[in-house]
Amino acid sequence: MDFPTLGKNDMKTVRRTWKVNGESRSVDIPPARRLLDVLRLDLKLTGTKEGCGEGECGACTVLLDGQPVVSCLMAAGHVPDGAEIMTVEGLEKTENGRLLQEAYVEKGAAQCGFCIPGMIMSSYALLTRNPHPDEAQIREAHAGNLCRCTGYQKIVEAVDYAATK
Repeated sequence: MDFPTLGKNDMKTVRRTWKVNGESRSVDIPPARRLLDVLRLDLKLTGTKEGCGEGECGACTVLLDGQPVVSCLMAAGHVPDGAEIMTVEGLEKTENGRLLQEAYVEKGAAQCGFCIPGMIMSSYALLTRNPHPDEAQIREAHAGNLCRCTGYQKIVEAVDYAATK
């Protein structure tokens, strides 16, 4: 059986211009390329991690127009021009993001660090829409994020601590 070969014209790309961490960024990408790969490889924003690659661990969570999404499942071609994307690198540009990162350290909510970018992005999204969540709301906001080292109680304590600052 012969398999068709892809010619140069079969590898079409689209240009996308997004506001990434507050700055306008343009990329030419194959439409089906994962947002995670565009962020890490094309835009060199390596703070966003790939854990499972199947959308089950949350390590690759970023904010898309303020909503947490798992970037390993998002086709970059589906992210429209003008969309706002925030990665963990963008948190340092916001006062609340810096406070949240400090709270994670202060409360011992970060150990190996692999899941922390996704956890912090989910935490930031929660505190943006609800500045004073209760424990159940904090746990619900992190339901799609897995942590194998720290344990969730320390993360809940860190988010609660950040909410009181």
